[in-house]
Amino acid sequence: MRIAINIKPYKDNFVPLLLGHIILGIVIYLFESFARVYFVGVFLYFIWNIMNSPEREKTMYVLLGCAYITGGEVFLRMVKGYFFYETGKYFVLFMMLMGIFYKGASGKSYPYFIYLILLVPAIIVASITLTYDANFRTNVTFVLAGPVTLGIAALFCYDRKVSQQQILKILQYLVLPIISMTVYLFLYNPSIRETISNTASNPATSGGFGPNQVSTALGMGMFVMVVRIYLQSPSLFMRILNILIFAAITFRAIVTFSRGGVFAAIIVVLGFLGVLFIKSNYKMKNQIIGSTIVFLFAISVTWLVGSSQTGGMLDKRYANEDSLGREKGDATTGRGKLFMEEMDGFLQDPIFGIGASRTKNIRVNTTGEQLPTHNEVGRLLGEHGMFGVIILLILVIKPLAYRSSNPRSYFFYAFYFFWFATINHSAMRIAAPSLFYALALLNITDVKKKNIIRRKQLV
Repeated sequence: MRIAINIKPYKDNFVPLLLGHIILGIVIYLFESFARVYFVGVFLYFIWNIMNSPEREKTMYVLLGCAYITGGEVFLRMVKGYFFYETGKYFVLFMMLMGIFYKGASGKSYPYFIYLILLVPAIIVASITLTYDANFRTNVTFVLAGPVTLGIAALFCYDRKVSQQQILKILQYLVLPIISMTVYLFLYNPSIRETISNTASNPATSGGFGPNQVSTALGMGMFVMVVRIYLQSPSLFMRILNILIFAAITFRAIVTFSRGGVFAAIIVVLGFLGVLFIKSNYKMKNQIIGSTIVFLFAISVTWLVGSSQTGGMLDKRYANEDSLGREKGDATTGRGKLFMEEMDGFLQDPIFGIGASRTKNIRVNTTGEQLPTHNEVGRLLGEHGMFGVIILLILVIKPLAYRSSNPRSYFFYAFYFFWFATINHSAMRIAAPSLFYALALLNITDVKKKNIIRRKQLV
């Protein structure tokens, strides 16, 4: 028995939505205060539809709402469209809870109940170990909002049936606000050459916001546009349009000079294309090869433009060199040191850990630097101790076990790799790794199984 992929490009409403979001990016650039009106409208739209839509459509509205706000989270932070910093995570958490309220959760998702319970001891330890001048509520919610969102999202999504076209629509909603952000970035910083003087991550090319988060969001957009290039380009016009959008997003991603989001996008794209190629028939393989040649050409041109616009600094950045061409000592830009500090916490108390947010608290007290964790694996181990080890085992093994019994989704490894790559360079500062992890647990229903009858040749 083998599994064949049933890939059927279908017409969607991408073009009018694209035009609308290009206009949105321009409007928010000109009138930044409109961003909050935009967010409130998005919030009310999805909440209203979840509450009032027919039962069969509620799951889709939950996933569409979470995808849309995840795609726009960094953009809304950038333009101060939120009322408080963690709004994006709480929005996703709230909508997933609404989904569980209306649609329930699979009984097989019980490991994620255990996962959520295992987060509690670190809160208790933090209440004892955090210093007096640290804000307990703010610090703990900052580091645990992401993990809790992941747990609730996993409970809702585990083994929930969706179709291939529904997955594609979810990804479409994810990329639309990223397109608005890309337009905003071009308007905010039209001349790259004037703002690049070294090979460090550059807030000026990132809309005045954190390059790491911007790069991660744009990396998501790169992945979605690759999916559209291969699966949603039914005409030459759509193929050219998708490639142009991909090139624009990629250009803005690489000129942030923050490599994490770009490397994550490369890993995710390779995971997606690898599975797609392996599971496709001969005709589809030829189409994939042809699309890949055009795709690689587009990447090469984009890189050459980026290199030219940055005066060659882009090449030095990705070669781990400074502006004078000298090799930098630390390719992780300080992340390795932060990880080792978190491991010191694990060695200090390997059973219960040093408590949620305590690593940052120690760093502030000893060095005065307000540096949050960049690696969720290190943070879990250092702040949760052995409970963190169990948490990681659940997070890593459970999706793979599910995949072994449900091998149909060719998005699984892309979603799973994005989660793991992102938490290792940007921790869980944004909602994206939580959502992508949960999407890996969905059950794609419209992949057809075909029986192969092997016949002996007549001699």
